[in-house]
Amino acid sequence: MGSRVSTGTILYVEDEPSDVLLLETCFRQAAVGLTLRLAKDGQQAMDYLSGRGSFADRRRHPFPTLVLLDLNLPCKSGHEVLEWIRHQPAFHTLPVIVFSASNRERDVHKAYALGANAFLVKPSSYSELLELTKALQVFWLKHNQPPPDCLQFKGG
Repeated sequence: MGSRVSTGTILYVEDEPSDVLLLETCFRQAAVGLTLRLAKDGQQAMDYLSGRGSFADRRRHPFPTLVLLDLNLPCKSGHEVLEWIRHQPAFHTLPVIVFSASNRERDVHKAYALGANAFLVKPSSYSELLELTKALQVFWLKHNQPPPDCLQFKGG
């Protein structure tokens, strides 16, 4: 039986405000019991995960249970962020789901080659996004057993 995560944080790495608003709305409607934190570019995601700079306070910026990662980002691409995550000994097993508008074969292949746990194509309608949010909650947050080292990471 998988874990029953009811508290925690999801780091959503996304630079498009309308995508952020839609996902936040779906999380509220689906009653996802985790806090959604935002990183607006690849470098900010790396800083958040490392607990650097303005993200140093882990009470305000807790280490995430899961990362939702867009590919097309300013500063550092999603692929660069994913590669960096997988090379960090303290949290290289952190579950990362690529959440992209791209369904190009090369993007999907590269994401999995770099260690993505899943690749989800952003739905084109609100109802499909809500359905995907509910499926994400059931599988990744209810049934999936996260790596113990990520659950214990305090960051910084």
